[in-house]
Amino acid sequence: MKDTAIISITRGRGGQVEAEGPIDALASALLDRAGFIRQPTLRGTWHRLPFDMGEEWENEHASYAADMLRAARYAIRLDPDLTPGGRPAPNSPRQGAGPVPAPAAPAAVPRTR
Repeated sequence: MKDTAIISITRGRGGQVEAEGPIDALASALLDRAGFIRQPTLRGTWHRLPFDMGEEWENEHASYAADMLRAARYAIRLDPDLTPGGRPAPNSPRQGAGPVPAPAAPAAVPRTR
């Protein structure tokens, strides 16, 4: 993991989706790629999704950001309300997804003469 602290992606009190935590240059670039906007504030930089894009769009982009950050080995806390369509949150990189099933054997093709 990049840091022991956790990046949280949540829906704020005003309904906005925002990312908070130890956001370095790589995490910021990944959030940008997922559609988050960087907005300077007096205390630093606020990372948020655009307002009024619809809850489904916001959920998809928040989940996409969390997936990319997890792939880059960041510790992520994604608000359960932000998973699109009730999709379960993926396993963290340190957890195994379980055994991988063996691929199916190809069907035998009959020979023609």
